[in-house]
Amino acid sequence: MIKQKWIWVMGILAATVTLFQFCVQSKTPLAQDPRGIAYAGAESCKSCHAAIASTYAQTAHHNTTSLANAVNIKGSFDADSNQFLYNKDLKVLMEQEQNKFFQTAYENGMQKARFPFDLVIGSGRKAQSFLYWQGTNAYQLPISYSVVGNCWVNSPNYPTDHVRFDRVIPIGCFECHSSFIERTGMRNENGYRIDEMNKQTVILGIDCERCHGPAAAHVAYQKENPTDKKAKYIHSFATISNVQQIESCATCHSGLREPIRSPFLFRPGHALKDFYQPDTTQQVAEKLDVHGNQYQLLLASKCFKGSMETITCSSCHNPHQTERKNMQLFSTKCMNCHQPNTPQFCSFEQKVGPTIVNNCIDCHMPAKPSELIKLGTQHNSKQIANLVRSHLIAKYPEASQQFLQSIKRQQQ
Repeated sequence: MIKQKWIWVMGILAATVTLFQFCVQSKTPLAQDPRGIAYAGAESCKSCHAAIASTYAQTAHHNTTSLANAVNIKGSFDADSNQFLYNKDLKVLMEQEQNKFFQTAYENGMQKARFPFDLVIGSGRKAQSFLYWQGTNAYQLPISYSVVGNCWVNSPNYPTDHVRFDRVIPIGCFECHSSFIERTGMRNENGYRIDEMNKQTVILGIDCERCHGPAAAHVAYQKENPTDKKAKYIHSFATISNVQQIESCATCHSGLREPIRSPFLFRPGHALKDFYQPDTTQQVAEKLDVHGNQYQLLLASKCFKGSMETITCSSCHNPHQTERKNMQLFSTKCMNCHQPNTPQFCSFEQKVGPTIVNNCIDCHMPAKPSELIKLGTQHNSKQIANLVRSHLIAKYPEASQQFLQSIKRQQQ
């Protein structure tokens, strides 16, 4: 009798365990976020933030990395525009075979090397570069694409007289052009650190949780409490100081710096000094490159120094929308401090009239060429400048004269 009772009890326990496992498994997401269980994934944000998700999907941040396919690659693979010539004997062809894309090097008509397009780096607003995977390493392809020039170009800082496919990409590129990738190891090759990564864990583009932090607890709470309109368990920019808000953007917009901790771990409210080694170069703002150093340039601006209690990156930028080229929109932000008929207003108003209020940007934040990112055309015949808006808000006499001349031409 005792034995029968024991068998009966064990049977109930086994059934209970099986039922529990079924319940747990039925609630487990099919694709767990590689960052861990604290993350919900950007798709989970859409049910409550549909409008923001829709507009954000069009932004450069969202599209800063993508899978290589016919839609995401901007360059042409047609026979009349798919080659890059180094010289009369050496060229790279951009080739398509069904849904796969390749860069193939030919020398004297013989194929020398061929590697696939796997990832696209760049939103396609100015230019795109391309990576391929080989084992646990990502490599940059030798040919990039200039959207501005509408042509294939030599990848930045690649040689102009021979083809290379061996530039290993460090995790730092992913730390600013993606939301996550797992580093599985490191090795030393000829004095250089080589990062080994798990390509299956890459989260392309800058997603919601890269800026707002892990959201699983937030999503779970809001689903259980849909009438509670106060966001819970999520990092809110409204609750942190203006300096902390700016440093959140500076994680990627403060140039090439040696990290102390992985920038993937940065959350709103964290201090930049805890993630990067201090900048000891002591460069003057006028000599900083416009590509990537927006943080340092903004902090050196008179506008920022005079408004340190209030100004942040979002004072001018709505990160959830595409606003580029809308000079009038940005200029209205300037008017918050620089009101007409005050000493702080533009002295050019008397020369060109009310038109000036529609574009403060071309005079005081001109587009300047980057010295770090240069794109060479085939035969290295010319360089296509990578123009970036300077965030050193200042007086630029030459830019102002060019703007005045353009206004006069429009008025004629």
